[in-house]
Amino acid sequence: MSASLRDLGSSLRRLAGSGVGVVRVLSRHGFGTVESGQMVIGTAGGERAGELYRGALDDSALPLVAASAAGPGTRDAHVAESAAIDAGLACAGGATLLGHPLPAGHAEVLGAALQNGTPAALVSTADGATVLVLTGPGLETVTGGLGNGVLDESAVTAARALLRRGATVTEVVPTEAGDLLLDLWVPVPSVLVVGAGAIGDALARQADLLGWAARSESGLDATVAAVEAFTDADVLVLLDHDPAFDAALLAGLRHGRGFLGALGSRRTQAARRERLLAAGVTEDELARVHGPVGLDIGARTPAETAVSIVAQVVAERAGRAGAALAAAPGRIGA
Repeated sequence: MSASLRDLGSSLRRLAGSGVGVVRVLSRHGFGTVESGQMVIGTAGGERAGELYRGALDDSALPLVAASAAGPGTRDAHVAESAAIDAGLACAGGATLLGHPLPAGHAEVLGAALQNGTPAALVSTADGATVLVLTGPGLETVTGGLGNGVLDESAVTAARALLRRGATVTEVVPTEAGDLLLDLWVPVPSVLVVGAGAIGDALARQADLLGWAARSESGLDATVAAVEAFTDADVLVLLDHDPAFDAALLAGLRHGRGFLGALGSRRTQAARRERLLAAGVTEDELARVHGPVGLDIGARTPAETAVSIVAQVVAERAGRAGAALAAAPGRIGA
């Protein structure tokens, strides 16, 4: 999770016993590309935490959050071009905001997950009348319910399917029993770079720019231990061509978690492939090893190579092929 989400989680836990209301984005148009999973929380007494779209929606969100501690409601918000740009957004836009109470137990569980960097989802009916919270690495822990078994099943299925994409999302889920508003928070990627050099330095800078964590290792035992502890959000970029580091890839394949990438020429990749097959790795398992790692963008410098690598990680987490936006179907930034 980002530092701001960890702070939001801490605030949720602190306010859990005071009657918490939350405000979320039910629908929006315009604004350009914005981060998903944004939320404002507060109490009737005036305590607040979080923000929506860099504060551009505060005029509507703050009064709604105070009222939502007592009961659900919606409010339309419109932001003019100048105000949107002043807030750091790309353009004007409008949104329908949903406010609703978050019971103390739900607030504590969701707050702890956000604070500790555990995947979490908040699901409500579109009118905010009932709420469900999912937490845990596989969203296996369910708190609350939507008052309808069909809705509960739909919520759990949708949240877990979105989790496999590995990205924080805000999405309206249509069901036969009514629409659901689902916010899913996935931990920010942590990049483990194995090996030294200019590409590793560039990867660390690129990760920092994206708000990701990054660290480097050069020892085999420390690398394997780190990969064995991977979550789905973690990323291995193997720069060292020493065959001994095949053990790190084997550890990642055994546990089935994280993005596994390895740099190297076609010859290096072919030799690694033969070694892994000889170690008992199947063809299906080998498909999880991204080598050579990175998208084909014509990268030549270390900085460009770092961009190609993180671009492939982003595409993989979103279930995209990494093609040009002009050729992509659907809404831009979805």
